[in-house]
Amino acid sequence: MKSLRLRLDDDLLARLDASEEVQQRGRSEVLRKAAAEYIGRCCQVSEASEAIAEQYRRAYENGAGIGEEFEGWEDQGAWPSE
Repeated sequence: MKSLRLRLDDDLLARLDASEEVQQRGRSEVLRKAAAEYIGRCCQVSEASEAIAEQYRRAYENGAGIGEEFEGWEDQGAWPSE
């Protein structure tokens, strides 16, 4: 495990130290838990976004278009010419 220096403003540090969990487990453990939860949320969003992007890539690769079942309807959503 690595040590690091972390700067927190006085009010935030006081609120952190006043929490029951910090008093029971210590700052380091609570901050490790908070960092792990943050990373978990960020990665879930990234993985979901990547999965959606991959679905779009597969759907539109090689000029596949909108599929045979919708053939002939391509211009129905187009703006009329003036």
